[in-house]
Parts: sequence; structure tokens; C-alpha cells
Amino acid sequence: MTHAHTPAPSTATPRTRPWHGIMVATALPMRADHSVDYDAYADHVAWLIANGCDGVVPNGSLGEYQTLTDEERARVVRTAVEAAGDGARVMPGVAAYGSAESRRWAEQAAEAGAGSVLLLPPNAYRADHDAVRAHYAEVARAGVPVVAYNNPIDTKVDLTPALLARLHADASIVAVKEFTGDVRRAYEIAELAPGLDLLIGSDDVLVELALAGAVGWIAGYPNALPRSCATLYRAAVAGDLETALPLYRSLHPLLRWDSKTEFVQAIKLSMDLAGRPGGSVRPPRFPLTGEIEAAVRAATEKALAEGLN
Repeated sequence: MTHAHTPAPSTATPRTRPWHGIMVATALPMRADHSVDYDAYADHVAWLIANGCDGVVPNGSLGEYQTLTDEERARVVRTAVEAAGDGARVMPGVAAYGSAESRRWAEQAAEAGAGSVLLLPPNAYRADHDAVRAHYAEVARAGVPVVAYNNPIDTKVDLTPALLARLHADASIVAVKEFTGDVRRAYEIAELAPGLDLLIGSDDVLVELALAGAVGWIAGYPNALPRSCATLYRAAVAGDLETALPLYRSLHPLLRWDSKTEFVQAIKLSMDLAGRPGGSVRPPRFPLTGEIEAAVRAATEKALAEGLN
């Protein structure tokens, strides 16, 4: 079906907490020599907010934070806060191998004016529950609200609903970015920790988690198509399936790339095709080639031809 000229959603979405709404896990524009294009990044942050998104998450996996120097990583946060115009709209990723280092990144985020931070569990080894609790408690001492990021596929540490309830009872976390794709967890989290906010963590279960009570979306594909993604999210959380489902079907061939190994390259390619500053990726990642590139390109071009933007 055709969705021509999707109107810009309102940028004045009521939010009672800085981590609510559509928080875009921003890709980081890079030049051909792999240097960070901070001016393009600042423009991208402002453009996302102007086109219906509520805020940004710099220095996540999509932002290739693992490849950045400390100086680059800190500057990305400062650039995002300045470009957003309101620190409450910025949730920097503060993942690191050591708890003390994560706390320092949380303190840097707070100093820059960010309203919350996103924190993976310890992932240098398969940490047990006591280590996970100590890790989150240490970072929470920085004084900025902590959103847990559950991605056991990559970290090998699973923040189960029961463990999340303990972390919330410890006053270490305010919300969780749920990336397992297991929609059943949403209901168990609500039962065990009713005060813990659920955030959609993977683009391709957006509607399912929105209907299960999510109050936010840490999003990938709005980097390329923010207006259509914002319309989809707001329809889904409102229970407006007449609007949400056709859009979801049209966008899903792209949204599912957010959960694949090549998600950074895929989203950056879609950004380039949509006229946004995606650019190169830093090694060890390589640009997409062959069948994968063709699949992402075809899905993006189809969405753009349908008027999705």
C-alpha cells in the first residue's frame, strides 16, 4: 500500500520521565577516513527531534561506541546535549568493562546535562546476580537515572524479570530496554516490578511490546525514517491498530534489520539512501556487500517509494 507524504507527528509528546517516548539510538556519521563528523551528528540530532522523536541515545552499539576514543565518546555526548537543546532528551550509553569506568561515564553524562543513562550488565564475563546487582548499584551512585539494557544475545548475561525486579527494588534502575524479542517477558516484568518502566529494545517487536505496556522505544530505524516510525509508535501505544498495523507491515522488512548482526551497516545504508548522514563504519565492521546489501537497499527503496519518511 502507499503512504504518501506522512505528516510530521507532534514534537510535543507529553513525557513524565526523560526516558519515555521515542529515544533514537543514534548512528554516528563518519567520513570516508572513519573520523567522526560532529557537525553532521549535531544536525542529525536536531533533525530527529524536529521530525517527531523525543530524544537520542548516543554511544550505544549503533553509535559504534566500542571503537571510539575516550575523547570522542565524551564529545559525542556533549554534542548531543547541545544539539537536542534539552539534556532531558539525551540518554548516553555508559557501558564499559569495569563498573568504575561505567560510573565515570555516567558522571560525565550527568556533568554534560543528560537526563538519564543506558547501562549494559557486566559483559567481560558471565557475571552472576550478585555481580550484576553490585554493578548497577555502583553506577546508580552517579546520581543520574539508570536504564538497564538487557541484551543476553550479545552480553551472555540475562537480566531476567526476577533479576530486573531485584535491581528495581535496589533503587538501581528506573527502566529496562528489553532486547530479547520475547514479548512474554513484558507481562512478567509488570507483575514482578510494576513500577519499572518497559522500553521497547528491538524495532521488530515494536507493536507487540507497545500493546504490552511499553512507555518508550529505544529505536534504530528512525535514524532513516523518523516520521513514519513516530507515527507507528504513537499509534501502537494508543492501541490504534487500524493505523499501526499497515505501517508495521510496510516497515517490518527494515525494522527486522535492527536485530541482525549487520544492524549498524544496514541502518547507515538506509540513512544514506534517505538522504541522511550515515557514512562509513569503523573496523572491524565492513560495509555491506552482495545479497545483504541488495536486500537492505531494496527494502529501503521500496519504503521510500511508498512515501515512508
